[in-house]
Amino acid sequence: MKTSWIKRQQYLGYLFIGPNMVGVMLFFIVPALYSFYLMFTDYKFMSSDTKFVGLANIQKMLGDEVFYISIKNTLFFLLSVPISIGLAFIVAVVLNRSVYLKKLLRALYFMPYITSGVAVAFVWMLLFHPNNGPINGILKSFGITNPPGWLSTMDSSMYAIDIIWIWFMLGYNMIIYLAALQEVSTELLEAAKIDGARAWQTVRSILWPLVSPTTFLLLITGLIMTIKQFGIIQAITQGGPGNSTTVLSLFIYQNAFRYYEMGYASAISWALFLIIMIFTVIQWIGQKRWVHY
Repeated sequence: MKTSWIKRQQYLGYLFIGPNMVGVMLFFIVPALYSFYLMFTDYKFMSSDTKFVGLANIQKMLGDEVFYISIKNTLFFLLSVPISIGLAFIVAVVLNRSVYLKKLLRALYFMPYITSGVAVAFVWMLLFHPNNGPINGILKSFGITNPPGWLSTMDSSMYAIDIIWIWFMLGYNMIIYLAALQEVSTELLEAAKIDGARAWQTVRSILWPLVSPTTFLLLITGLIMTIKQFGIIQAITQGGPGNSTTVLSLFIYQNAFRYYEMGYASAISWALFLIIMIFTVIQWIGQKRWVHY
């Protein structure tokens, strides 16, 4: 009787996850397998001719200078993730205390994350305008006679993109941290206060270790989200000037939907998959040392 009840529960579980698994198969697994096949062909969009070319697309990718530029830009783009997480933790700690207009400030910090990417791009293009932008206007008022060109120059464009992404992700990371901080036992904080711990000591020795699982979650999801991001960059710079903001995801998009080289774009996509997998494995191994459950 107990065995039949367990089987019914198992069948019920399969019934509930069935629709979702169908969606995963149709929209993730099947396209991924198809792109793996296209990687070994010269398939071009809207073309009926598909020729097997073996490793030609991989050889082309390894000899493509823009591919290595996009890897470098992607790695630089990923630096925004720990910076955003660190700032979000500080903001969350402050807003978790008795702060005036605390709820309003939480909403204002979170608002960029739910704002349209195109709107975000348009606003920051105005802010970073090299001549008439308010950011350079402020810098000039402080005596900086030659402020950065930001999005208009190759030297500073990727810095500008990182600043935009840090600002964009800050609110989301802050909200997740706030949820974690509210689960911290007040008895621990009171005991630390009685023992004479200062505010920064409490944050460093109690709050930060206790929210380390949340930090690990934000680090993994943030890196994956960032490494796949291309919408904001496409809206702001289209990868320019001179490929200075071309990241791997944007490079894939350009080859697939601008040059219609689906086979080559599939090869780059699998390279991106390998990079994501390497970062994820490194984090899973490293988290055993610094994540406290």
